[in-house]
Amino acid sequence: MLTNLEHLGVAVNDLEAATALYTALLGAAPYKKEHVASEAVDTVFFQMGSSKIELLAGTSPDSAITKFLAKKPEGIHHVAFEVDDIRAEMARLKGEGFVLLNEEPKRGADNKLVCFVHPKSAAGVLVELCQSIK
Repeated sequence: MLTNLEHLGVAVNDLEAATALYTALLGAAPYKKEHVASEAVDTVFFQMGSSKIELLAGTSPDSAITKFLAKKPEGIHHVAFEVDDIRAEMARLKGEGFVLLNEEPKRGADNKLVCFVHPKSAAGVLVELCQSIK
């Protein structure tokens, strides 16, 4: 079951400039910066109540973020929902006809297991499922 809006992912070309902009906009500094080698992405997280804003910048031409920004302007890349049991939620969504981009959860940023739902099966929105790693 989806339990919470975990974060909004925002694709940016210049992570340093975007971090400064969001720091000024939100009136708070990010709580975490992280490189996710498996996704070829650098991330910065801002806490907003119980939800977060994640800024993402690709670090290679093969990065999904770099490819996204080659086709679209900077902006919202995905919406992420927290789940208690990612494997059970993946099975439930697959049973409902959603197309998953990975068959097994993988390690993501911010100490999470993640799985993505293809935007073509979710009204054009890339959806991320997140489960905290204990």
